Amino acid sequence: MTKMELMSPAGSFEALISAIKAGANSIYFGVEQLNMRTKSTHNFTLDDLPQIARICTENGLKSYLTLNTIVYDHDVSLMKRILDATKESGVTAVIASDHAVMNYAKKIGVTVHISTQANISNIDTVEFYSVFADVMVMARELSLQQVELMNKEIVRRAISGPSGDLVKTEVFGHGALCMAVSGKCYLSLHSHFSSANRGACVQNCRKSYIVTDKDDGTEFEIDNEYIMSASDLCTIDFLDKVIASGVSVLKIEGRGRSADYVYITTQCYREAIDSYYDGTFTAEKVIDWKERLSTVFNRGFWDGYYLGRKMGEWSDNPGSKATKRKVYVGKGMKYYDAAGIGEFYIEAQNLKIGDELIITGPTTGLIESVLTQMRVDNAPVEHVKKGATITFPVSEKIRPSDKLYKLVPVE
Repeated sequence: MTKMELMSPAGSFEALISAIKAGANSIYFGVEQLNMRTKSTHNFTLDDLPQIARICTENGLKSYLTLNTIVYDHDVSLMKRILDATKESGVTAVIASDHAVMNYAKKIGVTVHISTQANISNIDTVEFYSVFADVMVMARELSLQQVELMNKEIVRRAISGPSGDLVKTEVFGHGALCMAVSGKCYLSLHSHFSSANRGACVQNCRKSYIVTDKDDGTEFEIDNEYIMSASDLCTIDFLDKVIASGVSVLKIEGRGRSADYVYITTQCYREAIDSYYDGTFTAEKVIDWKERLSTVFNRGFWDGYYLGRKMGEWSDNPGSKATKRKVYVGKGMKYYDAAGIGEFYIEAQNLKIGDELIITGPTTGLIESVLTQMRVDNAPVEHVKKGATITFPVSEKIRPSDKLYKLVPVE
């Protein structure tokens, strides 16, 4: 049995390395513009493509470039430049929704995956896109039963992609959900002339609104809820059913999220997928995974439309419901390889023995640790204040570009 592929977001090199460390099978990322996270994340550049492809190849991961916005005539030359660079760099595939992207990618021999923006909701659409693609992301509004039926029909009809293999399906497994059909929202275009379908969503739906009666001017806030802001998707409770439906790729949303979000979510879903295949997937493990997932950014969890619900579950606040938050403490100075000791300058917060720490950096990715000992001028100390230079054991090499954070409970 082929194990389901786990795909993680990479909005930065920190996130990319964190995804690798946590056990991702593939990553997806954007460059320049023409991707759906142009505004919400620091995108890579075309010059980064060879390095990204090399890092992924060296670590046995597939790499997918998102080029999934609407493409206008004036974008075509840039689109072709991006695809030419994709082919030259050795990136595994491009994720696309515009037919112009699919057409040019096919001409030059770049593998295509169909984006959720194409809104694939039926088997005939799968058959249509099989001319271009081997992997297709299903519309987010489908139930798991609908997805399973399509997977069975792919086998029955023997629908194969350009590679000659049967078409594979991909679904979103965790992260932010949009209130609009497969992300096709026009609110920010109307309010700020900033198109969500061009990667520039200003997230009107995440705000609170007062409803006004046009007849008498009465104003009220509906049940104190953010009535357009969906809670985040979480499938880890029923991941066994997702896998059993025949899905080949599980995608974690979050290219705009931090390295710790990518690390924790990837790690939890890696463990869950592995547990399913080795027969140890249990309710007790699900509880633990949910607790760990709740420590990083989230708007509360629900199971999307997979189990047949017709209405969304809406968030009751605009921000994260994470149970922990990270606080910047200081920066890396040097690493003593022989002793396994890292040196850090504390420039923002006090620190004490017992604090939970994370270290992030473009090459380091993410390191989790609990501070069990530290030294100042080679003397052991229990706590330090801002301005101190400290050393403590670190499980792997740190670098001067790395940042040190402590995790604190959210009040």
